[in-house]
Amino acid sequence: MERVIPKKKGDGSFSRTRVTSEIPGWIFQAGWKVTGPRLLGAILGVVIAGMLTAGLWPFHSPRNQVTWFAGGHGVRFGLHGTILGSFEPKGSNVSADAPCSLEIWFQPARPWSLGTLIHFYSPYNGRQFSLHQVNGRLAVESDTYGRRYRAPTTTLFIADVLLRRGLSFVTITSAGGHTLAYVDGRLILTAVGFPLSGQDLHGELVIANSARIGSSWSGLLRGLAVYDECLSPTQVVHHYETWTKEGRPDISEKERATKVYLFDEGTGNAVHNRVHSGIDLYIPERFVVLHQVFLRPFWEEYEPTWGYWRDVVLFNIVGFIPFGFLCCAYFSLAKRVKRPGLVTVLLGFAVSLTIECLQALLPTRDSGTTDLITNTLGTSLGVWLYLWDIWRVPCARIWTHLVESKAAGLSKEARRSRS
Repeated sequence: MERVIPKKKGDGSFSRTRVTSEIPGWIFQAGWKVTGPRLLGAILGVVIAGMLTAGLWPFHSPRNQVTWFAGGHGVRFGLHGTILGSFEPKGSNVSADAPCSLEIWFQPARPWSLGTLIHFYSPYNGRQFSLHQVNGRLAVESDTYGRRYRAPTTTLFIADVLLRRGLSFVTITSAGGHTLAYVDGRLILTAVGFPLSGQDLHGELVIANSARIGSSWSGLLRGLAVYDECLSPTQVVHHYETWTKEGRPDISEKERATKVYLFDEGTGNAVHNRVHSGIDLYIPERFVVLHQVFLRPFWEEYEPTWGYWRDVVLFNIVGFIPFGFLCCAYFSLAKRVKRPGLVTVLLGFAVSLTIECLQALLPTRDSGTTDLITNTLGTSLGVWLYLWDIWRVPCARIWTHLVESKAAGLSKEARRSRS
């Protein structure tokens, strides 16, 4: 027999206080006590499945998207492509203030994109050097770190070098604390005090990605060379002219080249160093991050950009709000725990930690503590929204209206059957 809540005579208002106090009766009357936990459990399962899919897709390491350039020597990198080199023990014998030079001939797939062109990684001497595409600019970065500290990253920006169409030939030289950057043989940038030495250009070489995090670069690479000396302006122009016209630089034995990669093999999975006794590169079958970081600290992940706040912070918080709301609602209605809010927050932290740990096994994902913090915050906001009474009034009205409509339909069918 259905319970009916009588309406008092003269009570024309339907105030929030009265509705809130009568919600338990409506829920009981509509059968929500039995149906609610089952429905919320099913919806919560779908939400969790969606969160795992969004956080772990594509669930495996994709094929390495590196192909030989059909129009001549060079290699083309797709969305997830990389070329790797083994560790170079010679780098440990190079002094920290030794001169050096680097030449790279390339063309990005899109001028307005992000990615790491090359990364020299050495876990033994605590130094890293990398070239990054930051939309239309080329960023030259140098890191120095130890077991208990990490110095701030020093960055040089070569502006607007990637906005034009076609190939770019970039040369970077350094000696005595002076670093020079050339584009197509012309001096573009002079920096004093930039920490770049010959020691930075030794170690494990990663091309079109970072050695520690997923930062893939897409485009065409046609040449790469490293020298243990500071090239003069005349040498820079000569190398640019011979490399772009003849497909290879005219290098003398006195120029102390340690790596020269022409990418002219055209087939196979090996890129040969044209310097004798040099280290060759190889193209792995699957895309990989060489030394992927596990739970990267949030202070290393932070970037003072709108993209960081939008993609890393805002999206993660908003994405976990439905989980916190539905999970707290389920535990509250099922009455299986005494403190559903606290249990929901801890469960949100556990789900986020599981995703971040699994992401450390996927080269297309980054494992970091920033997501752990923002996901837990999103879960807490979802719990707070559920415990906020303002949402219960419209939900109760909608549920009661649906039940009354169904009851009216059943009454009409009963009358017809009697008649």
